[in-house]
Parts: sequence; structure tokens; C-alpha cells
Amino acid sequence: MGPSVLFIGGTGQISSACVRDAVAEGFEVTVLNRGGSSDRRPVPPGVEQIQADLSDDAAMAAALKGRQWDAVADFFSFDTTRLARNIDLLQGSTGQYIFISSASAYAKPVPSLPILDSSPLRNPFWEYSRNKIAGEELLTSRYRQEGLPMTIVRPSHTYDAMNLPVEGGWTVIDRMRRGLPVVVHGDGTSLWTLTWNEDFAYMFTGLLANPAAIGEAYTITGDEVLTWDAIYTLLAQAAGVKTPQLVHVASETIAKRLPDVGPGLLGDKAHSVIFDCSKVRALRPGFSQKVPFREGARRIITYFDAHKAAQQVDDSLNIAFDELIATAVG
Repeated sequence: MGPSVLFIGGTGQISSACVRDAVAEGFEVTVLNRGGSSDRRPVPPGVEQIQADLSDDAAMAAALKGRQWDAVADFFSFDTTRLARNIDLLQGSTGQYIFISSASAYAKPVPSLPILDSSPLRNPFWEYSRNKIAGEELLTSRYRQEGLPMTIVRPSHTYDAMNLPVEGGWTVIDRMRRGLPVVVHGDGTSLWTLTWNEDFAYMFTGLLANPAAIGEAYTITGDEVLTWDAIYTLLAQAAGVKTPQLVHVASETIAKRLPDVGPGLLGDKAHSVIFDCSKVRALRPGFSQKVPFREGARRIITYFDAHKAAQQVDDSLNIAFDELIATAVG
């Protein structure tokens, strides 16, 4: 077998694809999670599975005791408390600790394009992003002070067939199919990057147990850049709607009406982003984006049409959309 890698997570939207690619590339893979979700994104044959409650310190200590891996990929640390605990539990037990941060950590408003791996980090709008920045700072400090063999990864908007990459999810598709208008933030022309999870995984595997990646940070996204109008239109076409009714509403107005949506919108999606991923591409040459969003949208709609239980329509969200549209059209 090749190098050993532990995925903390391993059945999620991004991590499941990374597990599959690592197995295909000959890594000896273990996944650690609470279990119960592998029916949706199954673990490949031959992967060792360890079950533990990731929020339970004692359970995590028992699960990791006496084990060693060449690399650990942490997809489930969203605050410094959990991250510090995991680092301490794995101290001396891995040759590389990979922390999954977020490209939303890059400074907002965006000062310049393209965004580089060395671009500044600052997000006054979204606590999620600030927590990821704090995690990066913890890792960087311990790398400098103790030589912790860490690597930082910043995905942007990564998706698979089970994930609709628009605010409102299936409610938006349902509205389109019923001939109703849908809300698009801003004027619909801001630029966005969507990355199919397997395209992400190709680049991610190049970091695993790679000494060149120690102490470094990498953005991982695909190459395709689309406007939000184009994203909604491609989803509509995949759903059989030739000409969707797109109503543009200021992001600040949406954030005020939908406070749960506001931080991620104002702190990420409302800004145009183009990323330079040449640094990570050098570690695993030959990348080409295999799934452009036109194909990704078709796969999403095919999945949801085949899984009626996933077609969740939010009535309260419909009311909010109608109110926002009424205000916008006067």
C-alpha cells in the first residue's frame, strides 16, 4: 500500500470525493466520523472506518490512541477549540496535518483580482470565515514555534449532485418550474467559481503526504468563472425551463430580510472572485476541469428528480422571495 491518510470526515460533499481519489491513487485510507451518513456518499471498499463523536473529547482520544498516519486531513474543525484538541491528540502521530479552511477567508471586499494564495485574509461579515482565519493563525503559529507539519487548504464553492449551489435550494427550482420569478443577488453580473467535488479532489490528492506542501497554504478551485445570472440560467435549463424570470435584488436587502443568509452572502457570494490556483496545480500536474457547471447542473437536477424526498420546498422562504420580488419590481 501507499502512504496512510486519515480523513476526519470522509463522507461529506468534498471529503467523500477526496477519499475516492486517494484510494484510486493507492493511499491506505481511514475515515473517522460519527457514522450514519455513508448511505448517501458511501465509503469505497477497503477503507477502514472508525466511528466516534467528533465533539466528544474522550471518544476522540480513544479512537486516535496509538495510531499513526502519514497525513491527516481535517474536514470537521470549524473553531480553534476543536482544532487545537485534534492537533494535540495527533501530535507526533502524523507527518502532515491538513486543515480545510475556506476561500471565504480572503479579504472582503476583494481588493484585487485574481485572488492569490498570499492574498490577505479578512472577513468582517461572516463569523464562519473568521473562525477559519483563527484556525489558520493557530496552525501557522504552531508551525513556526514547534515545527507542526501543517498544510492549509482553501476551497471555494465546491458542490456535487446532492447540493444546489443557490440560496434556497430546491425551492428555487420549484419556483422556476412553476413559472415564478426567482431572486438573484445584486445585478446578477458578479463573478463566481463553482467546482465539482471530484475536480477538487484531483488537486487535493497532490498535497497528501507531500513534503513540499508543509507550511504552505493552497486555494483549490476549478477554472470556470460564471456570472450568477448564468448559474441560475444553467440550472433552469437543466430543469427544463428555457427562460427563467430572474429578479435582481440588492444583497443588503436580501441580508436584511433573510438574516440567516446574510453573512454568507455579504461575506462571500456578493463579491466577484477569480482565483489563481497555479501553486497547487504544480504539485499534481495535468489538471483539467472535467465537469463544467452546465454538466454539473444537469447532474444535480437528475439526482433531485430521482430522489423526491430531497425536493424540500420551504414555504417561509417562498414568502420572503415574494416580498423581495414585490419590493424590487415596485
